[in-house]
Amino acid sequence: MSEEKKKKPRGFAGAVAKQIEPLNQNEKFKEDFKDTELKILLNAKDGKYAALIVIDKGKIYVEGVKNKPKKNIKKKVLGWDGLIEAKTDTFLLLLSGEEVSTLSLLWKILTFKLKIRGAKNVMVLNKLFEY
Repeated sequence: MSEEKKKKPRGFAGAVAKQIEPLNQNEKFKEDFKDTELKILLNAKDGKYAALIVIDKGKIYVEGVKNKPKKNIKKKVLGWDGLIEAKTDTFLLLLSGEEVSTLSLLWKILTFKLKIRGAKNVMVLNKLFEY
């Protein structure tokens, strides 16, 4: 097995990869993000793995990162630009593609069920779901 071959993401990161990585075949996505370098961390607090979404000049992939100990997912370690942290069921609701109201998201933030850092960078996820 070659060193360059990436490990397949496991757990929550694997589910995110199945949703996100097909964008690599979308020409419009490649064109729109050809100059973008961005890392967004999705941390399922009740799972074993976090998903680091990496957009690198028109290519997108997901890396699985063990979220325990907590230092594994620190900004200094991974270099992420945006973070969303919640329980797995909240992520499943967000990733399902169903309309989620701004009010319900705001309520989850105010009740500390959803944590967002780098909101401007996290908003890129909305663009991704348009494809």
